[in-house]
Amino acid sequence: MATYQDIRRQVEELTPNEQLRLLEDLAAIVRRRMGDKPKRSIMELEGLGKEIWHGLNAQEYVNQERASWNG
Repeated sequence: MATYQDIRRQVEELTPNEQLRLLEDLAAIVRRRMGDKPKRSIMELEGLGKEIWHGLNAQEYVNQERASWNG
């Protein structure tokens, strides 16, 4: 059985176009294997941590942060 290093050496001998084709094929294989898992959305993070900002004035916060940059 070929090791990871053996395969890597073989890939380095391929032309750039062959390497790109291999990458595309490998990505397709991985996508198929992950196919039954639900996809995640950045929108799932909406509202996360909103309690931290409750009651804070956004402009005052920005002003304080900017003031801290100048020491």
